[in-house]
This record gives sequence, structure tokens and C-alpha cells, in this order.
Amino acid sequence: MSRRPGFVLEVDKSTPPTLFWNGEGFTLETLPEGSRVIYAPEPMKALDDPYGAIRHALLHPVGDRDPLPALLHAGMKLTICFDDISLPLPPMESPDIRQMVIETVLDMAADAGVDDVMLIAALALHRRMTEDELRHALGDRVYDAFAPHGLLTQHDAEDPDNLIFLGQTEAGEDIEINKRAATSDLLIYVNINLVAMDGGHKSVATGLASYRSLRHHHNPQTMQHSRSFMDAPASELHSSNWRMGRFIAEAGVKIFQIETTLNTDTFPSSFAFLQKREWEWNVRDRATYAATSKSLRAAPPRLARQIFHSIESPHAMTSVQAGEVEAVHAITTENVWKQQGVDVQGQTDILTLGLPYICPYNVNSIMNPILVACLGLGYFFNLYRGKPLVRQGGVLILRHPTRPEFHPGHHPSYIDFYEQVLTQTVDPVAIHKQFEESFATDPWYIHLYRTGHAYHGVHPFYMWYWCAHALEHLGRVIIVGGDPKAVRRLGFSPASSLNDALELASDVVGPSPTLTHLHAPPIMMADVH
Repeated sequence: MSRRPGFVLEVDKSTPPTLFWNGEGFTLETLPEGSRVIYAPEPMKALDDPYGAIRHALLHPVGDRDPLPALLHAGMKLTICFDDISLPLPPMESPDIRQMVIETVLDMAADAGVDDVMLIAALALHRRMTEDELRHALGDRVYDAFAPHGLLTQHDAEDPDNLIFLGQTEAGEDIEINKRAATSDLLIYVNINLVAMDGGHKSVATGLASYRSLRHHHNPQTMQHSRSFMDAPASELHSSNWRMGRFIAEAGVKIFQIETTLNTDTFPSSFAFLQKREWEWNVRDRATYAATSKSLRAAPPRLARQIFHSIESPHAMTSVQAGEVEAVHAITTENVWKQQGVDVQGQTDILTLGLPYICPYNVNSIMNPILVACLGLGYFFNLYRGKPLVRQGGVLILRHPTRPEFHPGHHPSYIDFYEQVLTQTVDPVAIHKQFEESFATDPWYIHLYRTGHAYHGVHPFYMWYWCAHALEHLGRVIIVGGDPKAVRRLGFSPASSLNDALELASDVVGPSPTLTHLHAPPIMMADVH
């Protein structure tokens, strides 16, 4: 039986209430007649033999690359880099794709007599992973073989002894990346492509870079000129990473890229109703929704957070390709769109989104207000190709509790950004000019990043810059159910209900507006015509 494609529903009198995520919970909302609801395509079939598919990809690379065994030999220096905890979302059931790929690569390296092998988590400016998180990503066999001997490391973007400056692109972008990776005989990068933006030259040019490099594309100007991060030709973020990646290759860094795609089988069977269209819920689905919602409403936020962050996703590999970076990524991107693409005709006056409990930067952590803004305006707003789902000057309505809560160990500079920067201005350009350098170079933030599990001091700035395109495009942002003070601190409008939000929106878009709800997650991408 073939899977069903994505679907755009027009709401009528018979349409049941629509599920909205609401942080660590969800709610049902009755949308106005004539509204549209966009549903994700059903999950693609997983590969029957993932280990066999991985081995086949390594033996039959694409682009200008020899099969991996031909690139391996005794006496060489081999570095294997891999995506950090920000992917996939939610974390997947064991075995993780990174474990499967790296085990296969290591078996080939052992057969070739390679004994100088280093594993590096490509953190960029993200927090360091814990032992449990590394074991989950790599498996006990790999972790125990490498970590005790200092052969499993995490990229440190502030370690001058393990960074190397390669030069500047024609656009004046500094290229400074991990020294061990850049000076290896072969750098293998293992990527999980959750969305079209992931992978390609971004893997090395961002994941293994320093602040000196990252500042060239993680800034308001680049983000404002990225008219969807998911649409490469329209993304200046993509263009900058591609210039840097090509420079890195021309500088002699030999990269063997391995990219994988997942299906959208996102939630375990106990949450099956989250992946169904509401009119297809059976008695069990309705009962599960009612019982789960009641329990979550009664639970303290910390307990609800623990429940959701314990979820391991059953999503599975649908493709794996290896070889030269750009040739690999072209196939990967096509496969991502096969799983996630939905054709949508025309834009809308109002776009509604229910935001879930998780984003790339709060795994096993807290979704603070800055991350709420980034998830809604940086990620979900940009889940399109062609044109944004919402028209220029339209309104974005988000549903999320938006509590002013922060994880002090993971997000220390976020607290100061919230209290010291957003109280002065919410303009990304002004924030960049007035405040970024002091946070980026602050010795205490750097110490916490290097020795603890804190995101780099500049990281909240980048999250705010991710919102820049949406902030420039939209007429108003409204958050339903959020802490009013926190919502206003972000420069947005609070509303106590969806009906109140629609009244506020009418002041911007006029009476009888069109409305579209993006029913995500599961992740989808709108191809807007």
C-alpha cells in the first residue's frame, strides 16, 4: 500500500477541531470555516537493510571520489566528524544512524590497517554533549573504544591550539576550522539531514568552525537575505557556506561526505494520534488524547518536560549517499523533499503554528523565550520553498506557553541576553552592532562553553538573527497562551485564546482574512506556488 502525500484541507462545518502543539502539551482549536490545514506526507518506507545500504554507499560513492576502502591505508591520519545532539529531533531509538555509519567506516578502516583515527563531534558553538548523549549517538562499542583514550573529542571553537586559519574567500570571509580535521589525510563527515538546510558544505564550514568564521554568515544581513533557509538558491546562508566549503576543498582538505535522510515516523505508538489527521482518530486515539492532555495539564512543567524529553523517535533511515560533498548533497536534498514536500497554492493572511517542546538547541533542556522565537520565526516560518506561506505584512500566530524559564547550565548567556539586550531593543541589526562583540568575547561565557555544557556566549544572538527575515516580512507576531510579560519582552503581542489572537490580527490584515495552519510536527516543507 503506497503512502499518502501531503494534504491541504479546507475547513468546513464538518471539520473536527484541529490539534495544536503547545509546548509540553497540546490543545484542540476550532478554526474558522474556509481556513486551510496543511498535513505532512505519511512516512516513507525505511530501508530494509540499513547496514547494507551504508556499505553500498561507501563502496559506490558519487561525484569525484573513489570508494572509501581505496582511500584508506596504513599510516594515514583519519578523522571522522559527526553531527551533534541538535539532530535528529526527537532523538532516535537505538541504534542511532551515526552509530551505524561510524561502525561501518571503522570496520573498513581496521581492514585497511588505519590506526590513527580520531572522532570529533561537530559542535560549532553548541554545548558539549554529555557521556550519555554521546553513548546514545555512537553506541557503547564505539564510545568505549575511543573515549577512554582521548580519541573521541568535541570541537572547541575557542581552542587556539586546535584551530587553523586557511585564508579568505573572494567575499572576504575568514576560514578558520578544526586543525585536526583540516590536517588529516582524510576527513569523513557523517551527517543526519533532518531538513533541506542540513548537510552539504555547511557540515564542515559551520560545524567545525570558530566564531571568526561563523560571524560572516550568522548575522542579520545574511539572515534577512535568506528567503528560506530550506531553498538553497534563495538562501544567502547557503551561498556563504558554499563559498567557504569550496575554499576549504581548494585548500587541500580532502572530505568524504556521508549524508542520510529519515522518514517522518516521529512519535512512538503511544502518541500515534499526533501523526493522524483528526477526522481519522479512532476511539483509542480520542481517549489517548484526552487522558494525555489531562495528565499534562495537571503535571508541573518540569515533570511534563521530563516526560517529553524521554521520548525516543522511531524515525528510520530512508537513504544514504556518500562521496564528494556537492554531488552527495544534491541527492540528499531531493530525498528530503520527496519525504517532506507539500504543494500549496497561494499565500495566506494569517499563518498559525503550534510549537512543540523541542528545537535543535534545547534537547534535554528548557525551551526559553528566545528559543521559542527562533523555533517559530526562524525554523517553522522558513519551512517553505518559493514564497512564504504568509504574505508580506501578514500575521503569524504561535501557540506556546513561553515561560521566562532558562537552563542556567546550558543557556547562561541567554539569561543575560533576555535581561540586558531585549530590554533595550529587539531590532536584530541594532543588537548586532551594540551588543554582539561583548558577549562573543566574554571570558566567563567562553570558560563555560569550553569546560561545561553551555552554549557559546554569542549563541542567543544567532537565534535572534534567525528571526530576522520573518521579522522584516511580518506585520505582527502573536503568541497565544504565553506569559504576557515574556511575550512583550520579545516584541510580540500576547493573546489568551485563538479567538483573541484573530481579533488582534484583524487590526493588521483587515476583516475576513484567509488563515492557514501548518500541522507540524511531523516536519513538512511547503512548496508555495
